[in-house]
Amino acid sequence: MKRLWDISPPVDTQSPVFPGDTPYTQKWAATLTENCPVNVSSITLSPHVGAHADAPLHYDPQGLAVGALDLTPFLGHCRVIHALNASPLITLAHLQHALSDLPPRVLVRTYRQFPLAQFDTQLTGFDATCVQRLADLGVLLIGTDSASIDPADSKALPSHQVIRQRGLRVLENLLLDDVPEGDYELIALPLKLMSADASPVRAVLREL
Repeated sequence: MKRLWDISPPVDTQSPVFPGDTPYTQKWAATLTENCPVNVSSITLSPHVGAHADAPLHYDPQGLAVGALDLTPFLGHCRVIHALNASPLITLAHLQHALSDLPPRVLVRTYRQFPLAQFDTQLTGFDATCVQRLADLGVLLIGTDSASIDPADSKALPSHQVIRQRGLRVLENLLLDDVPEGDYELIALPLKLMSADASPVRAVLREL
């Protein structure tokens, strides 16, 4: 049996969110009693909580919602690359050692230990030139353990703009702490949310 790596952080009330975004909350609409045969809950959360796929609508007013996206970029051969000393921006030099015969999906680990309980205002983003070069190399999807591909305080969002211009897809908040560098099969399908700017994913890697 092929080994699986679960690269989705837990989602609960402790999950960090971008300052001002909607945290995870849960209420019980029904609970098991003599008169009720089931537990039923309601949840409220930003679609950017935990591992998630951004849609073009997140950074483009005319962009597609996440439910309209082609699923191809979110499923298939990927490469995990470690860039543990890249802060504040991942440049092509941080990835150069792993760019030979690059598959169409790249996941970059920046944390030695993923921040499970607090938002990292000093998160590591991508240099926009690096994103452009990855697109030139045929990359369809960029994933990161960071909460954003741009710095948390960025207003211009240059890397998001390259993603928009080149039609790439993005996964963020991936838990890559225990994943060695190398090639895997990525499975990280977004929900079919037809008006949402992002979607939670249950992201896993499978041994090739």
